[in-house]
Amino acid sequence: MVHDFSLNLIIRAFTFLFIPIFFVYSATSSPFKQKSSINVWPKPRTVSWSQPQVHLLSPTFSIASPYHCYLTAAANRYRGLILAEHHRPLVAPSVALNTSATPLQALSVDVADLTAPLHHDVDESYSLLIPANGSVARLTAGTVWGAMRGLESFSQLVWGSPSVVAVGIHLSDSPLFGHRGLMLDTARNYYPVGDILRTIAAMSANKLNVFHWHVTDSHSFPLAVPSEPDLAEKGSYGSDMQYSPDDVARIVEFGLQHGVRVMPEIDSPAHTGSWAEAYPDIVTCANMFWLPAGAPWKDRLAAEPGTGQLNPLHPKTYEVVKNIINDVIRLFPEPFYHGGADEVIPNCWKSDPTIQSMLSNGGTLTQLLETFINSTLPYITSLNRTVVYWEDVLLDETIRVDPKFLPQENVILQTWKNGHNNTKHIVSAGYRTIISSAEFYYLDCGHGDFTGNNDIYDIQTGTTENDGGSWCGPFKTWQTIYNYDILYGLSKEESKLVLGGEVALWSEQADQTVLDSRVWPRASALAEVLWSGNRDENTGIKRSAEATDRLNEWRSRMVKRGIGAEPIQPLWCVKNPGMCNTVN
Repeated sequence: MVHDFSLNLIIRAFTFLFIPIFFVYSATSSPFKQKSSINVWPKPRTVSWSQPQVHLLSPTFSIASPYHCYLTAAANRYRGLILAEHHRPLVAPSVALNTSATPLQALSVDVADLTAPLHHDVDESYSLLIPANGSVARLTAGTVWGAMRGLESFSQLVWGSPSVVAVGIHLSDSPLFGHRGLMLDTARNYYPVGDILRTIAAMSANKLNVFHWHVTDSHSFPLAVPSEPDLAEKGSYGSDMQYSPDDVARIVEFGLQHGVRVMPEIDSPAHTGSWAEAYPDIVTCANMFWLPAGAPWKDRLAAEPGTGQLNPLHPKTYEVVKNIINDVIRLFPEPFYHGGADEVIPNCWKSDPTIQSMLSNGGTLTQLLETFINSTLPYITSLNRTVVYWEDVLLDETIRVDPKFLPQENVILQTWKNGHNNTKHIVSAGYRTIISSAEFYYLDCGHGDFTGNNDIYDIQTGTTENDGGSWCGPFKTWQTIYNYDILYGLSKEESKLVLGGEVALWSEQADQTVLDSRVWPRASALAEVLWSGNRDENTGIKRSAEATDRLNEWRSRMVKRGIGAEPIQPLWCVKNPGMCNTVN
């Protein structure tokens, strides 16, 4: 329950939020017309609407569903939205309104399995029938979570004032991929709980179903862990920039109400400099300058400013880590636990005397990482969790783990480098994977570098190196995201190991003031591709031109509802459909 009044207003607003209703009958019709079509976002897999027609929606419209704490709440939420929205899109297509027909009175929802939990690969399929000769629409789904997706689609088929609804229409829909996510880093910069809830609500409207919460890093430790209170007390940016157990419970519950899983990531053994504020003895190279003056890149102590890695040879390390694991698993019911394990930097470990001694006696840094993995992975899996690691744990050039220590049944690898090449390496080795390629899915790219006194910008002619100093530049446009095929180059058997994908917002140069514009509507592009693909079902041609018109409307809807989604075209393009394409 939301207790803060101002936040309650925000959550109420965004509970009835993000519903793209894109084709419209309007009493004040626009002179610009476009072909009537089903413009639901993300686009349904199968649509039958042979004779576009709409009926009035009854002002006493109701939704009848079997009782389930989350489904019942969702049905009430969508009913409120449907009766209050009266959406008026930017371009009103021609569609026939049958004023003599009986207004649509109700939506009946049937669910085959009310007990299926919100886990990976839960059945999210649904079938929606809005008859042209009846007063009741019918939504059937295998699970509560599929019913929520169907409610979302139904809401997009209602528009106008007075409200009308598309009739004679049948949607048969299900996602291509079970994992459709957004990763948010809340350690480099802090995001208030209200902003996280708003983001989850937007994800739900886009049928994204995994909020990957990168909650800790070298820069801060904002998660208040009950058994290790000093980590947040000393390692956060302040007492007002922490997530309490009550905050976590609220976020997790809000996610369940909206059909969004919350997957926690506690990155280790690297990216742990903030832990040193509470436990300096277990962190190597903490609070050291990351790249000594004049030193080559290979001599760095961290991938970026903010040094510190856990010491796998210190017994206290595992006492602290296991306490954190226990508490995080209690706080998050999600079966996937993200352990990070990316960007272990050799020189940080080499700076520690005990590790130096180990290396001088024939040990290796790879053995050191294997020691850490072998001391933590079995413990996590013993608590009935599947572990997700970044790809580095298998593919790093210098410090990686032998596959025999990474059992395929317990480990999922998340990609972020080298696009299709690393995906191919991972699935050919037999591992399940989540795709987050920086070349396509990193939302922070293209904004330059955040280090000060960087002479890369002291250039008087031409452009700066590497797309303005951004290591992963250029900026990833929605078209870049939409046109990326995550299964490219994979065999049928290898493709089965791709669980889905995530766009990622790392927060070196982002906080709540730019959250909406950095994420939306680009994350919407990912949502459609992972739900129904990016190609026309009949021709096989990529449909980015058709998607542009719908995404313009969707972006407009988000802005009207308080989300600062960035524009993708001038308004002139929206008012003149097709005129801004490169070809007719």
